[in-house]
Amino acid sequence: MTDDDAPDWTFKERDVVILRELAANPQRSSRELTDILESEYGIDVSHVTVSETIRKMREHGVFREAIIPNEEYFIFGLFEFKFDPEHFADEWRDAMEYIRDSEHTLFYFLSDGEYQWKSVMMFPTREEESRWIHEFYKRHGKVVSNLRNSVIHNVLKFGTDPEIFEALDEEH
Repeated sequence: MTDDDAPDWTFKERDVVILRELAANPQRSSRELTDILESEYGIDVSHVTVSETIRKMREHGVFREAIIPNEEYFIFGLFEFKFDPEHFADEWRDAMEYIRDSEHTLFYFLSDGEYQWKSVMMFPTREEESRWIHEFYKRHGKVVSNLRNSVIHNVLKFGTDPEIFEALDEEH
């Protein structure tokens, strides 16, 4: 995220509590959050204020929401893309957009090192994963000298711990 993309948000104690409570249970209603704010933190606000705060934080990009299926329905893989420098200048954008826009891409990011694009992808079957790799190489093989993929199995943790938001109290 660049500074231009960073959310323009000044955190209040209530905002941090709301984020922590939503991370603990994303299904909590604004009325439940209002009760928690008052009973556990001594913060007295209306459920309308809580609802409006959540809406504004969402609009300002303070947090993102994604629907992530249970890992029992799909197989997950870590894909790492190594570039072919000879064709990079002419081909990189189409390849990047193909990966980013794929229905199979859950999480896509840039990194340093030899494999500079990485994505976590999900597929209904290993055959579907294999077809995706084949099609990717057919379309964008010039820009990628190697695609390394690893099967992700036995997912042991998948979520955000509410405690991570305590850092926001310290920063703001």
